[in-house]
Amino acid sequence: MRRPLSLVGLLALLGCGGTSGPEDGGPDAALVDAALADAAPLDAAPADAAPFDGSLVDAASVDAPGRPIAFTRSDALFPNPERGFYRAANLLAESDLSWLRSEHPADSLVYSYVRLDAFRDRDIDAATLAALERALGVARADGFEVILRFAYNEGPYPDSEPDAPLARIEGHLAQVAPILRANADVIALVQAGFIGAWGEWHTSTNGLDRDPDARRAVVEALLAALPSSRSTQVRYPPHLAALIGGAPLDASRAFSGSFEARIGFHNDCFVASETDFGTYPDAEIARWRAFASAHTAYSPAGGETCAPFPARSACAPAIAELEAMHFSFVNRDYHPDVVAGWESGGCLGEIERRLGYRLVLTGGELPEAVRPGGSFRVRLALRNEGFAAPFNPRPAVLVVEGPGGRARVTLPIEVRAWLPGLHTVDVRLALPGGLAEGAYTLSLLLPSSDEALAARPEFSIRLANDGVWDAARGQNTLTTFRVDDAAPGASDPSGAALRLL
Repeated sequence: MRRPLSLVGLLALLGCGGTSGPEDGGPDAALVDAALADAAPLDAAPADAAPFDGSLVDAASVDAPGRPIAFTRSDALFPNPERGFYRAANLLAESDLSWLRSEHPADSLVYSYVRLDAFRDRDIDAATLAALERALGVARADGFEVILRFAYNEGPYPDSEPDAPLARIEGHLAQVAPILRANADVIALVQAGFIGAWGEWHTSTNGLDRDPDARRAVVEALLAALPSSRSTQVRYPPHLAALIGGAPLDASRAFSGSFEARIGFHNDCFVASETDFGTYPDAEIARWRAFASAHTAYSPAGGETCAPFPARSACAPAIAELEAMHFSFVNRDYHPDVVAGWESGGCLGEIERRLGYRLVLTGGELPEAVRPGGSFRVRLALRNEGFAAPFNPRPAVLVVEGPGGRARVTLPIEVRAWLPGLHTVDVRLALPGGLAEGAYTLSLLLPSSDEALAARPEFSIRLANDGVWDAARGQNTLTTFRVDDAAPGASDPSGAALRLL
């Protein structure tokens, strides 16, 4: 629901920025996208920033006037891409994933091992490669994204079944690389895997877990097998630090597509003991928890619990840890006693809502009427109430739609920089000079960056506000306004496209 609001009480406004996302378009894009190439990174708004009070009027003499708009926050559970509880399934054996959504409608992720036990000493056969390709197609058809991990065994610990030597792993990665690249649109990420029991980088029968060069070679081969838009995750913070040069990722190195910017953290014994069963070395727990907390602000984090440990797995400490480690996803099924404890403790719903990002519009200033060819300002305040930011590249697109057609413009915003906290969008747009008069909607679209999924609503981000989600279009309606030749503000009748100013 959107309603007019007094200027008092609207949240803070800062200038927006960030690098432009991938070029957006599509058969229904009436006009050409534009983006600012030199915008600065988006920052969180400080608590004492100025309100939307009309004080920033550098273009007031030419822009159509804006009006303050409020949005109603929603606590509803709903699916959003690359976040939330996941379910584990053997995708290579599945032909339909609809059962996952029928049981938990808000889930959008599915986790799958790709077991290579039969190929420890030979190439992956054609039937298994075909099954992997088919499985990713099933996920696409049913609207899921996939977390993959390749492994040569299912443990056990401490006497694991064998894994494979490094040369065999590299050969297998070369075999699956074309499949991973062709289906990256539905791959949320691929965990480093391959080494040791369950692909967790411990108890390797080939000694790979104890060989830094071998660990690096596996990650290098895996990231080479994926497009630069996709990341991996490593099980242990000390291994992660060794891979990226010691210091955790920070804003200056994030989102670049570099080797170090594409390695996140998965914890498969989350909140299970003081050390999370060895995730953090005994003598240096605080050091490595601090490292992981800093690094995961700019890289994907998630995992599963493996045992109840009330001092850390009860509701309050678990939520604090989810916040600190910026978790985007957790296994819904394991450990069942821990998840049941969250339910009985009353925090399961909060965790379900806050895993990953949860973007809430808190206010804005938007036009009521604009002349054909006229300019106007779009000012939005939003709060990320989740534990993390989106971790895969994604454009932010404003959509204008009405009697004159549908036009889109990609904004100079890095959505992955929307960390938990306050953020703003502040841009100026101009309408085409010949745009037909009438009622128009202005919407925010946060689609998949992959062309094959850009028009699929289930792969677009839904904002946590009542009355804004357009399920048919997969976009968030911000306001309606009139295009009216009698509206205030200047006009450039020669403008041929919806464009950023």
